[in-house]
Amino acid sequence: MSAPALVFTVDRQSSPLGRMLIVSDADRRLRALDWEDHEERMERGLTRIYRRQPLQLVSGTAPAAIRRALEHYFAGKLQAIDAIPVQTGGTPFQSNVWRALRTVPAGTTLSYGRMAQQLKCPLAVRAVGFANGSNPISVVVPCHRLIGADGSLTGYGGGLERKRWLLEHEGVRCGD
Repeated sequence: MSAPALVFTVDRQSSPLGRMLIVSDADRRLRALDWEDHEERMERGLTRIYRRQPLQLVSGTAPAAIRRALEHYFAGKLQAIDAIPVQTGGTPFQSNVWRALRTVPAGTTLSYGRMAQQLKCPLAVRAVGFANGSNPISVVVPCHRLIGADGSLTGYGGGLERKRWLLEHEGVRCGD
């Protein structure tokens, strides 16, 4: 007997950075947040993360609390996204990285190396980078707050322009 399909609802919401894809589950938890111009990548990532169960994405409306929190975040109430319930899946290491990302306060950044140290895995800098890059919940699980050891804005799945905008929106001054 095969496992029942995971059914996630996909909503689309405008933001200053383009239309977002908001993926939620029946328990009103955020499962993914990405940009409309990266929809195929998001779907591939979700399939990889939840590979043990069939996955079905259906169009619908995200929970009002999630939509409101995102609107408030983009309007300048940066802590509004902190209360959004998330469920990320992934490996135990990825889940640890993603949980730790939610502890990095808005307006601050952390290097991949410092994150590895915080996780008590100081040699796992590349693994932290890989987990960060595999994060399915952009913005809310703030992978944009991790930067290079030299302060450079390293990769971001939504594009470095979005990463820069998000950091500057949160009050981080980004060098040119």
